Amino acid sequence: MGFVNYIKESFGELKDNVTWMPRDQAQKNTVLVAVFTIIFAVAVFLVDKVFQMGLDKYFNIFN
Repeated sequence: MGFVNYIKESFGELKDNVTWMPRDQAQKNTVLVAVFTIIFAVAVFLVDKVFQMGLDKYFNIFN
């Protein structure tokens, strides 16, 4: 019964002892994280394309 007791106590901790941010603030933060994730993904894509073009030009020198 140790595992079942652990699960019950874990849910009790989450319900009683954790301070949760308000729902509207959580939604705003979620949108903010999603936007920055997309911006970061686009930036990584662009850097990857620049390196790819540079390497293609470099290796085409030897062909």
